[in-house]
Amino acid sequence: MLSNRKEIHVEWGDCDPAGIVYYPRFFEYFDACTNALFEKAGFRKAEMLKKYGLLGIPMIDTRAQFFAPARFGDTVAIETRIVEWGRSSFQVDHKLYDKEVLAAESSEKRVWTVRDQHAEHGMRSEPIPEEVKVRFK
Repeated sequence: MLSNRKEIHVEWGDCDPAGIVYYPRFFEYFDACTNALFEKAGFRKAEMLKKYGLLGIPMIDTRAQFFAPARFGDTVAIETRIVEWGRSSFQVDHKLYDKEVLAAESSEKRVWTVRDQHAEHGMRSEPIPEEVKVRFK
């Protein structure tokens, strides 16, 4: 199963007044790591949008647990992998480490979404192409 490890340096602007990462920033980190995983599989976002008529892969469910704070100046590592594929959705798991300590975990459910001018909101889910799924195995 394909995985990716991305290091992120915690900047001052990522932190709250206590000097620890403000929790919404973790979700930005995780989103960037999902994108990095797709790139590792050979799918650059701009190319995916064009090739598949993709609008995006929005999150429809996300959750996280925080075990230890990450602080200004730390370099954290996030391990990301897709752990489950559905017809038009998939689950991404992230583990964030500060040195060797597991500091946070997150799980996201995302949907393969295409533009559709006839759909109520101009978009709809679509089955994920097998050629995409295969690259993550």
